[in-house]
Amino acid sequence: MKKLPLLFFTLFILSSTFAQNPVYKDKNAPIEERIDDLISRMTLEEKVMQTNQWTYGKNSNPNNIEDRMREVNPMIGSLLYRATFPQARNQIQKKAIEDSRLGIPIIFGFDVIHGYRTVFPTPLAQSCSWNTALVKESCRISAKEAWLAGCDWTFSPMIDVARNPRWGRVVEGYGEDPYLNSVFCVAAVEGYQGKDLSEKYTIAACLKHYVGYSMSEGGKDYHYTDVSDQTLWETFLPPFEAGVKAGVATLMSGFNDLTGIPASANHYTLTEILKEKWGHDGFVISDWASIRNLTNQGYAKDRKEAGLKAFMAGVEMDMMDNIYVENLPQLIKEGKVPMERIDDAVRRILRIKYRLGLFEQPYVDELTEEERFLLPEYLEVAEQLASESMVLLKNDNQTLPITSNNKSIAFIGPLLSDSVNMMGSWEGMGKAKDVYTIIEGVKAEFGDNATLNFAAGCEFDGSDTTSFAEARKAALASDVVVLLMGEKKGWSGENSSRSSISLPAIQEQLIAEMDKLGKPFVLVLSSGRPLELIRINSLPDAILEMWQPGTMAGPALAGILSGKYNPSGKLTITFPQTVGQIPMHYNARPTAVKGLGYFQDVPKEPMYAFGHGLSYSSFKYGEVKLSTEKISKDEKLTVEIEVTNNSEVDGSETVLWFISDPFASITRPIKELKYFEKKSLKAGEKSIYTFEIDPMRDLIYPNSKGDKILEAGDFYLMVNDQKVKFELVD
Repeated sequence: MKKLPLLFFTLFILSSTFAQNPVYKDKNAPIEERIDDLISRMTLEEKVMQTNQWTYGKNSNPNNIEDRMREVNPMIGSLLYRATFPQARNQIQKKAIEDSRLGIPIIFGFDVIHGYRTVFPTPLAQSCSWNTALVKESCRISAKEAWLAGCDWTFSPMIDVARNPRWGRVVEGYGEDPYLNSVFCVAAVEGYQGKDLSEKYTIAACLKHYVGYSMSEGGKDYHYTDVSDQTLWETFLPPFEAGVKAGVATLMSGFNDLTGIPASANHYTLTEILKEKWGHDGFVISDWASIRNLTNQGYAKDRKEAGLKAFMAGVEMDMMDNIYVENLPQLIKEGKVPMERIDDAVRRILRIKYRLGLFEQPYVDELTEEERFLLPEYLEVAEQLASESMVLLKNDNQTLPITSNNKSIAFIGPLLSDSVNMMGSWEGMGKAKDVYTIIEGVKAEFGDNATLNFAAGCEFDGSDTTSFAEARKAALASDVVVLLMGEKKGWSGENSSRSSISLPAIQEQLIAEMDKLGKPFVLVLSSGRPLELIRINSLPDAILEMWQPGTMAGPALAGILSGKYNPSGKLTITFPQTVGQIPMHYNARPTAVKGLGYFQDVPKEPMYAFGHGLSYSSFKYGEVKLSTEKISKDEKLTVEIEVTNNSEVDGSETVLWFISDPFASITRPIKELKYFEKKSLKAGEKSIYTFEIDPMRDLIYPNSKGDKILEAGDFYLMVNDQKVKFELVD
């Protein structure tokens, strides 16, 4: 009996210790045990609040305008954080840690698409660099700037395979090829997330838009997408699967109605594929109001049913609709949403918060802007990526580079002093004042060696030709003319689809005027998409697609024009002859009648094909060499080709390896990109490019259920202008 008081005292101490040091706060306990403990303590209200994201800060996206700013609830799962001050974020986080019952930290998200404050080229441009290491580094820098501003999470990368340049959001992805999107997806995820999400300066990535969003009818944003299961598996799902395998934390469900079942309520894609087949253990967030939009799409009669269908399909977090907060408790009470499903959703959200280290380190460092943004090493990467992203489409008579032999150069066009449009859409927290303009870049590059003449020439659009005279005067006084034309940043991006992808008439008119002068002239294009060039392509001596290059636009372009930088970009999306050829992509299937079935009023070839891109160097390709001509599924085939820089200019060359499967149980594209490699070659240098073909990776294809098919037979390897046959045997 005397031992009973001691026993009670011991139990009291243990229970007090447990209460003061719960498992979910024990950094040494396994994450899943911590989650179990935390969920066991949570009320239904606390659980439901975790499934919601609200916004904090000024909204910079005109397509996403909230009705009102919400007072921050300390139990909220996430905030879309549009401020740039770490102090404000830390104050909000402190409120969540200290003023909520359980102290669950908030995850702060933001659209860091191609840079935070240091703006890199748009993603479509980045892919044209074919430099995954450089893109990965740009994402690492973006993550660090974003983290130091208070963000833990980015809604990037966008990996919608896009084959219709009328669709505005083509600018946000990596082009028309599934493999290319997959490779750059992995680079971006690794750049944002690093090796350990809990380390400083890393942020969670989010794959979007899951899935099929880019197939909207006619390229019109938010419209219906009709995607067969075969196309889904072979074209649109591979980049997402690659991102999941790379360990991406989250995905975003799309706006689109996916073949009758909207992407934000599609159980097949969100649960059966993503969670069950691929084993993704992070969470899915809806796109802005895409749950509410289920009513617009005719899939839900009201907000309550929209919430039920999205949640049960596999969308764990509701971006801005507030539908889950309003309806989940009642849906649980009615038995339509099982508590097990709520717990699973909360578990997935908490898992990412734990992996981010938010429970141990909920706050970010508070540094000055000068210590956080636009550091010299960041700008160096931005300039290199911008220069490598630019694609030299045409260069007759070696008009480029412009050497010091040219005594006078005219720079003409609305882009000359532009800073806003150089950043492109989704510029993050980039500021126009930080952009190095084209006029600043060319003055620094050419100012000491040439006479520079400047003229605006015209506006981006409209019909005012009064500045043409000034442009003609500048051109006539110069040895060479550089014409700077293109799109405004708002002409591409979300809700920026266009029926025409040509330059405005006023710009085409000025190009024609410059051609009449008989001067050598270069056309520099800045755009967020491929452009229709059929009326103007023959006029300039050289055409350079600079895209929307970001903060270091001026130095990067000036370096290309002068020869300081040798162009190495190659197109990752086809430039059609006319908009009427769309959709047009390199990896189409063959026609039923060989060589026929094309439009009669325009050549069947594109204006500039996927993989096209010129250099100031010339590269000679040797003969393709196979290690063997027959392999089994368990063997590997090594392919080599020698490439020589047979010019006097150092340069970089990307070798693209394609495979063709001419006869299969399910018809295959004419050719498919399977590997690429970029190397720098000094003048006169030779290098061996190697591709190891793994049948289980490179020769398989999916059926409409996602099952992998490997069939024996003949295959063709295609590189440059060579086509070599090999055989897969049983």
